[in-house]
Amino acid sequence: MLSSFPSPFRGEKDSLAEGIDEAIRELDKLKPEMEGGAAFLGTNPALTIDFDNVKKSVLGPKMKSSKEVIKDVIKLFEGLPNWGHPLTMNNVNPQGNTAAIVAAILSEVFAPNILEGEYAWNIHQAELESGGILANLAGWEAENAGCVYTYGGSGCWTYHLKYALTRVLPDSRYKGIRTDAKVICSQQAHYTMLNSTDWMGLGMDNIIRIKTDVDTNAMDMRHLEEVLKDCRTKKIPVASVVCTMATTDASAFDPVEEVRDLIEKYPNPQGYGKTLLYCDSVIGWSWIVFKNYNFKTNLLGFSDEVLPYLEKNYNAIKGIFYADAFGVDFHKTGFSPYISSTFVYKNAKEFESLLSRGVPAYLQPRSPYNPLNYTLEVSRAATGSMAGWATLKFFGHEGFQSVLGGILENKVYLQKQIACYPELVCVNPSDYGLVTLVRIYPEGSNARLQFHNELGDPAYRRKLIEHNKLTQAVGDTLFNWFRSGKTINGKCTPYLSFSTGFRAAEYNRELKDKEAVIYAIKIFPLNVSITPEVMDHVLLCVIAARDEVKKNALQCV
Repeated sequence: MLSSFPSPFRGEKDSLAEGIDEAIRELDKLKPEMEGGAAFLGTNPALTIDFDNVKKSVLGPKMKSSKEVIKDVIKLFEGLPNWGHPLTMNNVNPQGNTAAIVAAILSEVFAPNILEGEYAWNIHQAELESGGILANLAGWEAENAGCVYTYGGSGCWTYHLKYALTRVLPDSRYKGIRTDAKVICSQQAHYTMLNSTDWMGLGMDNIIRIKTDVDTNAMDMRHLEEVLKDCRTKKIPVASVVCTMATTDASAFDPVEEVRDLIEKYPNPQGYGKTLLYCDSVIGWSWIVFKNYNFKTNLLGFSDEVLPYLEKNYNAIKGIFYADAFGVDFHKTGFSPYISSTFVYKNAKEFESLLSRGVPAYLQPRSPYNPLNYTLEVSRAATGSMAGWATLKFFGHEGFQSVLGGILENKVYLQKQIACYPELVCVNPSDYGLVTLVRIYPEGSNARLQFHNELGDPAYRRKLIEHNKLTQAVGDTLFNWFRSGKTINGKCTPYLSFSTGFRAAEYNRELKDKEAVIYAIKIFPLNVSITPEVMDHVLLCVIAARDEVKKNALQCV
């Protein structure tokens, strides 16, 4: 069995080195040629899992060779989206950078467990230094702050909620949650709010959603004040207020400083702890790397059209300074592999003492840093922390700035091209984020006028729903074309997605009508291989898909 494991000694023939070398070469064969090729790996786009019988599998009686197993592993990658392909623009799924991928792989070789010092040793620097860098970017006193790498944006949300409940309901750790404390967030907030309140035992009914501004999609401060005032009057404790910092679709930022002022104005009733202010910034966090960028001298040479985007995004995200904690997904706008999320908190002494449990008898603290005392997870792989930390060290300010600014250059170009098509309209023109949302109408339409009417006039509700169905049909068609490798003008179809309601119609701000929402094709160009020519091709494919939907509809009549 010795040859089945990596050698612990230098200079010996190592099955790990051979296995990785062979696997990378085989995986490379699944990539397309430099020009052309679909945005998935391999040549077979089909979903080949036998879902009816896959669970009937049994353990084999004898060993296989590692080469055989690696071949089996490579087969599973057939048809997987190729995140670095210039035609992949479906969602917040960028390709990981090289340094982060290597760091993540290396962390699996000797498997440091970052639960405590003995099993992590110097690897803990990755988490500790990440916390310091991110705290400094936020403008906090880094020596008093900290972070915990966890299982995704949902993990960050859950950490914030546990922190908030423990602070506001101090007896809850031992007696359980016996008070209906409230969690307040935007109507645009991520659906993980449901996961976290459910799994933490607070209950999904204790979420209060704040209306959003018609123009900015940010929280309506007047409505937030009404809710906080009402909770105060009724002596209902508020566990946390969550500011969403760049929503997935609308790229909306909530005004954190104003939210902080309202929390201070309407504190919790006597007997409860202070409301926690959390920034769900897992997408928007990276704009803070423009903290020291001189927008006047503009050393990186961004266009005059993009500079206002960059400055506005920085000014929006810098409000995390007023938060008690914020979330970061390196696997989103940090261009790192999954899962590399971290929950960053301003007051390490408070957070770590509130959640402290003490050290189990069979573990001995061998270093000053032992986060198992307060983390949700006990066993924690170092994969995420190594990937995130390596990205911070590798990119620095300039690397992040270059990638983010370059993506926005493509976005600005795309929006100009959309304006050339009368039947297309960009439905998030005032958003300064990385995503472009496009709504498509039948040939001969005035898309801008039609969308304006559908957004604001209830008399156009039927048309709104009709064109939502068209948008969804176009999105489904594009996905099927992507999967089948269909070409338009000799080029493969892009991998896009669509939003089934990135915002509500203006007359439906309370979301009582589930159908009066805006659907849109989503173009999320989050990789460095995309060019203006690719953007042109995307729009041609959208139009072609619209025409295909119309043709199929006529054939069905």
